[in-house]
Amino acid sequence: MKPGNDTQISEFFLLGFSEGPELQPLIFGLFLSMYLITVFGNLLIILAVSSDSHLHTPMYFFLANLSFVDICFTSTTVPKMLVNIQTQRKVITYAGCITQMFFFLLFAGLDNFLLAVMAYDRFMAICHPLHYAIIMKPTYCGLLVLVSWMMSTLNSLLQTSMLLRLSFCIEVEIAHFFCELNQMIQLACSDTFLNDMVMHFAAGLLGGASLAGILYSYYKIVSSIRGISSAQGKYKAFYTCASHLSVVSLFYCTVLGVYLSSAATQSSWSSATASGMYTVVTPMLNPFIYSLRNKDIKKALKRIIGVPVISWISFFFFFFLIFFFQRLFIFGTERDRA
Repeated sequence: MKPGNDTQISEFFLLGFSEGPELQPLIFGLFLSMYLITVFGNLLIILAVSSDSHLHTPMYFFLANLSFVDICFTSTTVPKMLVNIQTQRKVITYAGCITQMFFFLLFAGLDNFLLAVMAYDRFMAICHPLHYAIIMKPTYCGLLVLVSWMMSTLNSLLQTSMLLRLSFCIEVEIAHFFCELNQMIQLACSDTFLNDMVMHFAAGLLGGASLAGILYSYYKIVSSIRGISSAQGKYKAFYTCASHLSVVSLFYCTVLGVYLSSAATQSSWSSATASGMYTVVTPMLNPFIYSLRNKDIKKALKRIIGVPVISWISFFFFFFLIFFFQRLFIFGTERDRA
């Protein structure tokens, strides 16, 4: 890859949380804790689904896949950030940056597709209960997951291949704690019109189609629930969707918040803080949402470590997390003004 001065670039600088040295130990400890909780929590979900025969259903099959993807999604960014903080270096190689971006796009896309597949599963279970067992067979569920992997892989390959054609200036600084596609395109020295078009088209097509599918599924679900005569039947139908609806709301609201905050501010600190919400916080909270709101998962987890422990830890850590990110964002805003 040749930049304008015919010198090949070999590394990038990840600004992220690089400033504010007094906060570095706290940031390292917090993100290490969140990463370990994410891995441990999602592994528990996978273990619960695989070990309990009552959970061998399409809904929990998709949930186990989502947990695996969340572990991989977080692992593409957080370990590198922790190493940078510990070694006090902000450097990532060009090859490492491209590799990180490929896997980040891959697992972010998989999160998006799996949430849409899970919404489709709930739509079939509530709106077409008589045909549910016939349609949602293991082979069909596996095919849905396979198609999700294929589509996400193709999109990731396309985006990273398009990025390889760009030229970069020397000492490129990325205002994130990981290699983010939009930031990389903005930092390129060559013409990025085609990259911008492909990026926005793919985001609109894949992300928009998944979100539209989710909204349509829940529109039909709500319509079906309203047609149920008994209050107990309505509650039972809605209860099966509550956890998934919470995860969907958390995922899309945090992603939307990141891009709105990126458009409103040019601060690397604020952008990194906002990005941390959906790259780290959302995958960490997903297991807690399902363990707290799902009776079947509760029963399976109770045999492993005990639900009360999970409940109290999640309750305490969630409010600590909100407080920390609020203080972190305020600190970055005050520092920018100063």
